Amino acid sequence: MLRFSVVRGGLGLLAVRRACRLSRSSHSGVQTEYKPIKKVMVANRGEIAIRVFRACTELGIRTVAVYSEQDTGQMHRQKADEAYLIGKGLPPVAAYLHIPDIIKVAKDNNVDAIHPGYGFLSERSDFAQACADAGVRFVGPTPDTVRKMGDKVEARSLAISAGVPVVPGTDSPISCLQEAQAFAQTYGFPIIFKAAYGGGGRGMRVVREYEELEENYQRAYSEALTAFGNGALFVEKFIEKPRHIEVQILGDKYGNVIHLYERDCSIQRRHQKVVEIAPGFQLDPHLRDRLHSDAVNLAKQVGYENAGTVEFLVDKHGKHYFIEVNSRLQVEHTVTEEITDVDLVHAQLHVCEGRSLPELGLKQDKVRVNGCAIQCRVTTEDPARGFQPDTGRIEVFRSGEGMGIRLDSASAFQGAIISPHYDSLLVKVIASGKDLNTAASKMSRALAEFRVRGVKVGKWASCVPAAHLCPRS
Repeated sequence: MLRFSVVRGGLGLLAVRRACRLSRSSHSGVQTEYKPIKKVMVANRGEIAIRVFRACTELGIRTVAVYSEQDTGQMHRQKADEAYLIGKGLPPVAAYLHIPDIIKVAKDNNVDAIHPGYGFLSERSDFAQACADAGVRFVGPTPDTVRKMGDKVEARSLAISAGVPVVPGTDSPISCLQEAQAFAQTYGFPIIFKAAYGGGGRGMRVVREYEELEENYQRAYSEALTAFGNGALFVEKFIEKPRHIEVQILGDKYGNVIHLYERDCSIQRRHQKVVEIAPGFQLDPHLRDRLHSDAVNLAKQVGYENAGTVEFLVDKHGKHYFIEVNSRLQVEHTVTEEITDVDLVHAQLHVCEGRSLPELGLKQDKVRVNGCAIQCRVTTEDPARGFQPDTGRIEVFRSGEGMGIRLDSASAFQGAIISPHYDSLLVKVIASGKDLNTAASKMSRALAEFRVRGVKVGKWASCVPAAHLCPRS
């Protein structure tokens, strides 16, 4: 039985799928077995689960959702072909972290591959290893790569070995407050605590003077322990008012690695990104080339496979510093898709099946930037209460749409119940245009069209001065 599928964005191939074959080898000469994926589980919830389900459906792949007891009525459950309860009796977040339940559902229902989405288990090497041990493919890097990249201290060491500049910091996670005090005495304030085994702004605290050190150490440790199950921290010198530039990378099983240009994620709140722009605006061409080169070289050094992001800080002098690798799909992957016309989830799935990047038409000289894209996040947060999360039932929902606007959401509809248990993201709004000015004007118009009643919302771009979104030379 032959099945034909046509897909977009550099993956537009007429693919003949068979039960099993040897994939064409890349220039490296490495060969691997090609195994088509017939059923994918997403070990996640919300908009990212739906994003992956849609990509699977486009490729003719059957989809499986998992949900906690608190998520019985959530939209991601309805969008999948099959849905199963996990973590019965567990707290809401713990349900999505319960590896034995997730693996059991996968095995009991003949799941070929598990996509972790972002957050939850997406950067847990023990989860990637559990998938491998169960004979289920993990849509992401190998367990060893996830481990190396998830340990920010080891990732930092690998970056140094690859000749990539890094911010001054500890060589390993600190074990006590006294080590942080010693680092501060050597390098001076400000310094920053970071979770060694996670990201997303959790476990991250800036310390500007000695009197703040102990309190912020304890808070960072507690946040990291709660979010990632490990409170280990490392310390870095804090760079004041940097630009946060990240490079999207994509690797296959044959040693091929390409970049899909960069995103500017400098507009943040509490160390969490709220507005992302691709490509980076007013970025020196030589700096851009160095960022791309360093990202690809680091990825090649670790044998990186599948999608990932290499993150950098750029100081006021134009010097760049490696900070981390996110070995997963990013929340803001959307803007890269819009400017390159490459469907990153399609690419992830094809790479997981054993396809090479050249076979998919993804060669570096074929990837081009077309225009500009901006992503903003509409969140259920109350600006009057310091953007504290708000919960309840959405009584009125009208979205901003139109040409050049993409909406990725899960609970953005009238009657939706906004839970207090999970992230406050309601909908991602992505605006695309021929240049930054065009994309910014579309974004401004789309956000102004939104009407949400029943819960408070923060529209992240209307909260940001226009000059920050669209600076003029």
